[in-house]
Amino acid sequence: MTSSADARYVALSGGVGGAKLALGLCDVLADPGRLIVVANTGDDFEHLGLKVCPDLDTLTYTLAGLANEETGWGRAGESGAFMEALGALGGETWFFLGDKDLAIHVERTRRLRTGESLSAITSDLCARLGVPARIVPMSDDPVPTIVETEDGPLAFQHYFVRERCRPRVLGFRHEGAAQARPCAAFIDALGAPGLGAVIVCPSNPYISIDPILAVPGVQGALAACRAPVIAVSPIVGGKAVKGPTAKMMAERGIAPSAAAIARHYAGLIDGFVLDEADRPQASAIAATGVAVEVAPTVMTSRADKQALARTVLAFAGRIGAAG
Repeated sequence: MTSSADARYVALSGGVGGAKLALGLCDVLADPGRLIVVANTGDDFEHLGLKVCPDLDTLTYTLAGLANEETGWGRAGESGAFMEALGALGGETWFFLGDKDLAIHVERTRRLRTGESLSAITSDLCARLGVPARIVPMSDDPVPTIVETEDGPLAFQHYFVRERCRPRVLGFRHEGAAQARPCAAFIDALGAPGLGAVIVCPSNPYISIDPILAVPGVQGALAACRAPVIAVSPIVGGKAVKGPTAKMMAERGIAPSAAAIARHYAGLIDGFVLDEADRPQASAIAATGVAVEVAPTVMTSRADKQALARTVLAFAGRIGAAG
């Protein structure tokens, strides 16, 4: 059995919420290089001629110590001279691109146009920015999330940023998923010896985790994986810690709860971490055969992130030992 000090870990993540736990994992692992973070790219889109990858960039900035801690996204010490000048010219300003942030989009777009893969570009940019873990996109192929709303289908960023999540959500589509291939490093990590756990971060399951699972081969690789798969609930006390998860659930007739998140992941996970505020739901989740851990899951400080990371790793270790 691989010791916890030698184990490798895979984390599936969206943006802000997932990045918080990923940072905690980097802090507490003896070697953060043993962590591979698989980023949702369903949020990616082309804007102003640039390839923008919001979740990849949030993870990169967070793990590099460059993130704006007030917003959770974007770079610290950012300025908006470009957007101000663009607005004066009548350009689209609904999606903010900071002056420092522009650099990563420009360089990524330039390199993609030369034929370089998104995963190779991401690896190089992370190395240049000092990211201690490995971050990979779920796929090098585009799999844009389309939100089906009462106003018609909307590209995710149009729904999320331009429309501020206003339209009622009816469902989701992951365009191009059937033709996409998962990032090779992702699949290799799931089958590698010494894998300690797969951690589903507290990200929105519908728009951050489901796009990853929609890529052919991913669910099969997870099912074949010998390590425990642990999910952390993004819902606490019936509310989303960050973002529109609870709103999306309610509009689709799903009561926002930790138990509903656990049901969504049924058949995929071996363990589920829910907040102390939702302790009464633990027994119902456990009755489905999923191991349950109750712990503080709201991460407002660096110490909170580290504490939750330790909890998740210890929980995974116990499940792995029992299995």
